[in-house]
Amino acid sequence: MLEQRSFRDILGRFTTGVVLVTADTAEGPKGMAVNSFTSVSLTPPLVALCAADTSSTWPAIRDTGSFAVTILGDRHAELCRLFSTKGADRFAAGDWSTTRAGHPIPADGLAWLDCRITTVHPAGDHELVIAEALEGSLSEQADPLVFHAGRFTALAVA
Repeated sequence: MLEQRSFRDILGRFTTGVVLVTADTAEGPKGMAVNSFTSVSLTPPLVALCAADTSSTWPAIRDTGSFAVTILGDRHAELCRLFSTKGADRFAAGDWSTTRAGHPIPADGLAWLDCRITTVHPAGDHELVIAEALEGSLSEQADPLVFHAGRFTALAVA
């Protein structure tokens, strides 16, 4: 059987982008950094993400039934680290905007989507979330925040 550490190390070689998933919840603004995010369908416009069962943030976001996704740029590494830290005051610093649905988003993200949760499937020690993108916008042209082999890295220009 494949050991958990080996599995993590192997999958760490797969380069991913990083997004923030945020929502205006009954408990106030909540958010988490996610690198297990992908497009699923163009018609209807669907995205997917995975949220750990151990997340203290995800249940409040899930309970709202909707959330915003912000695609982060390479200048957002510290913001991403903040949103990955348990117990941190994640919204204390920075310049924040809100989507029309009322979800907080960093004002300088590369792009954002407002999403409505359509399906949540148990998947091992995570939940697989499918959501419909209802609205979105491109915000800025810049290099993305990239995660590879357990660290942030830059894209190589060919």
